[in-house]
Amino acid sequence: MPISRRKALKALGLAAGSAFFSGFPEGLDSQNSLSFLENQPYFKAPDRPVTAITLGAGNRGNVYGGFAEAYPDELDIVGVAEPIPIRNQRYTDKHKIDDKNRFDTWERVFERPKFADAVIITTPDNLHYGPCMAALKAGYDVLLEKPIAPTEQECRDILALAKQTGRIVAVCHVLRYAPYFVKLREIIHSGAIGELVSIQHMEPIEHIHMSHSYVRGNWHDRNATTPIILAKSCHDLDILRWMIGKPCKDIVAMGGLKWFRKENAPEGSTARCMDGCAVEASCPYSAMEIYYRKKGWTYVFDLPEDKEKQGEAILNYLRTTNYGRCVYKMDNNQDDHYVSTMRFEGDVTAAFSMEAFTSYSGRRTRIMGSMGDIVGDMDKFTLTDFRTGKSTVHDTGAAGGHGGGDWRLARDWIQAVSQQDAALLTSTIDASIESHIMGFMAEKSRESNRIEPVVL
Repeated sequence: MPISRRKALKALGLAAGSAFFSGFPEGLDSQNSLSFLENQPYFKAPDRPVTAITLGAGNRGNVYGGFAEAYPDELDIVGVAEPIPIRNQRYTDKHKIDDKNRFDTWERVFERPKFADAVIITTPDNLHYGPCMAALKAGYDVLLEKPIAPTEQECRDILALAKQTGRIVAVCHVLRYAPYFVKLREIIHSGAIGELVSIQHMEPIEHIHMSHSYVRGNWHDRNATTPIILAKSCHDLDILRWMIGKPCKDIVAMGGLKWFRKENAPEGSTARCMDGCAVEASCPYSAMEIYYRKKGWTYVFDLPEDKEKQGEAILNYLRTTNYGRCVYKMDNNQDDHYVSTMRFEGDVTAAFSMEAFTSYSGRRTRIMGSMGDIVGDMDKFTLTDFRTGKSTVHDTGAAGGHGGGDWRLARDWIQAVSQQDAALLTSTIDASIESHIMGFMAEKSRESNRIEPVVL
């Protein structure tokens, strides 16, 4: 950045500073649609950056690390724990981390006395509970990737310890910060569509995303991580609860694994796509097509910087990892379709559908009120007023991860830690735990074929 934001704000004054920094330098990531003081009247430029240790230098660790690169006056990454050497080294180089603050496992971080303000936990799902509990005991504030933990009891344990220690724990329910959902909630609670009656909400995972993450990828085994309703869609349960603004009373769910099964493997298919599969050229899930020819979804591979060497590196991953295996011959067990219905206080109902087999992504929302309705697709929505018959289109089209929510969450968390005020956060663990309990009860309902109460 040509000058620091803090210095510019002091020089220009708050209003001028806000206008001056409404955008970012050319060439930065699309996350940077974030406006500097957008919707944050409580913003205070920190006297010093919040210092943080990142546990897990994969995709999500780099998302929040990217905020520190763009806003060094607000967030400074001073430590990293990552067992994969190349990721550890690249993260260290990117953030200029001192060698003494580099660790190969999260446990080693807590062998040292506290040396930062906060910990960012972006480890795999089954490694959220241990580091979060250790961080709270050590006196760190926490930014915790969702889901909170793999079991209801572990989620409740983290909540209890956060309350006991008084530390700030933000859960990465980033959709609460996406302009699309922020505006929808504002309209619902303004009374513009009368009394809220019902919501229909869908998450189209997109068929290749499903195969990448939940058939071949890190979340293919529900028992080793979390069920897909939590791993993928606790975002959606949370956003329904947040928009409605009332507690969920009960939930019923159904779902299953219909397509990605061994009995659906085409004749002539092989264990790996590159092993002479007879249908590889026409298969929509061809690993050769997705990763090698189109170079898609390769963020999961630690590729060499030299582009000429990347092709062979990708082929090696396809020879040796699950990403090269046939989607019909994996040991996956995550549901590829899932529906749930909820009843909230005040007899408001919501229907949620998580669907793998779509050609598109981006949440779809239909909101029904007594005096109007809303139809939206994550970029824009149309509000129709029954009283006037007038329809109004709202275009929220924010670029960036999760509809622009990723970095907005990061900024609010930094403000909360800097000012030591959890009230500045929308997604505290107190607020976020209810949607997790909804997810656990949905799973219980799906397995028992009964309506389950949601009890906090």
